[in-house]
Amino acid sequence: MYKINFQNPIHIYFIGIGGISMSGLAEILLKEGFQVSGSDSKASDLTARLESHGARIFIGQKASNITDDINLIVYTAAIHPDNPEWKQAEQQGIPMLSRAEFLGQLMDNYARSIAVAGTHGKTTTTSMIAHILLTADTDPTISVGGMLAAIGGNIRVGGPDVFLTEACEYTNSFLNFHPKYSIILNIEEDHMDFFKDLQDIRHSFTRFAANTAENGCLFLNSAISNPDEIAADCRGRVVTFGTTGSEDYTARDITYDERACASFTYVCHGRPCGHVTLHVPGEHNAANALSAIAFAKEAGFSDDMIIRGLQSFGGTARRFEYKGSFNGTAVIDDYAHHPTEIRATLNAAKNYPHNRIICVFQPHTYTRTKAFWNEFVSALSLADTVVLADVYAARETDTLGIRSEDLAAEIGKSGTESFYFPSFDEIENFLAKKCLNNDLLITMGAGDVYRIGEGILARYN
Repeated sequence: MYKINFQNPIHIYFIGIGGISMSGLAEILLKEGFQVSGSDSKASDLTARLESHGARIFIGQKASNITDDINLIVYTAAIHPDNPEWKQAEQQGIPMLSRAEFLGQLMDNYARSIAVAGTHGKTTTTSMIAHILLTADTDPTISVGGMLAAIGGNIRVGGPDVFLTEACEYTNSFLNFHPKYSIILNIEEDHMDFFKDLQDIRHSFTRFAANTAENGCLFLNSAISNPDEIAADCRGRVVTFGTTGSEDYTARDITYDERACASFTYVCHGRPCGHVTLHVPGEHNAANALSAIAFAKEAGFSDDMIIRGLQSFGGTARRFEYKGSFNGTAVIDDYAHHPTEIRATLNAAKNYPHNRIICVFQPHTYTRTKAFWNEFVSALSLADTVVLADVYAARETDTLGIRSEDLAAEIGKSGTESFYFPSFDEIENFLAKKCLNNDLLITMGAGDVYRIGEGILARYN
């Protein structure tokens, strides 16, 4: 594998530079003096930001974009050997690294690297830790999978000591990482277009845990089934967190305010250490916060830094994000696209002031929708009314005969009011009549469903 000397800036080309992770890595390189160019299918705020920092961006992927002065190609998991830029790079003999391989090499340049893994909660937990690191003035480099107000985007370039990032299991990309601190929030079935079954996923997380540095620490949620199996090959220390009361880091006296945000006393190895009040809703975020607390305590941060950091965190974009209101209806947007995430979001919403919860859901990929069909029906039925948009295909084509219209019908059979519309305009028109004073409207999914909430707010405000 090609090895980068980060002390010797070169010209690096990113295929798929507009993605939130790739754009962040490109920005780090620009600030470190590298020449950066790249391509994406469409222009965006992220590509414009890179251009403002000196990157050259091509819209559309063509062989002619690959010039002789490029020293290295970095590509996303969505790019395959039939891509014209990939083929041209091979013809010219230019070294190539996947995004995960590149990120793994980048992390190795930092004294303290922190990788946050899990099926759910990576972005929120990474953001919580980011707030603690910023409060502690550690000058961290941060790469997060969402827009975080505290760093003005999805990336922060800091000093050579601390690097914080999410670690995604899809295509086993996180196996390229060798962090000092590894966090595993949960392990469930997902990405079934890549993994064979849950045991296959658990095997990958076991290998990820084994990559933790010998002088480092693995933080493991005790709610994971048979956690000892996951930690079996870890060479570092293993620390547990969770809300049952038996973990190394746990919570006592959990209460929730009128917006479903938790307050609790955190207990470290049996000793109460501090009291925190979160500003993000849901029981799942209490567990996410405990993982951040566990890391921070084991890494030597004070309780004051931890408490102030967590209390300064108000959420990231598309994580139960309040967008505005129209006709007395509050509009929330959420990234949830897996049944467990949907259930957590809708349970949190039940503690938010409302008469009815109206959920607009956009399924994300055909394979995920098929794999969790019954689970989607059960989770979405927690809302009072469900509106289905067409499946967001992402990297897939429809070869499975999966239709949102059929999912809506199945939800209706469960007793929950359910509708399907083939266009965003039709959904907006329906919502304009359906939503009443004190209703709670949630747009939900990992695609572009957020446009519905933004569209209706623009129309009626």
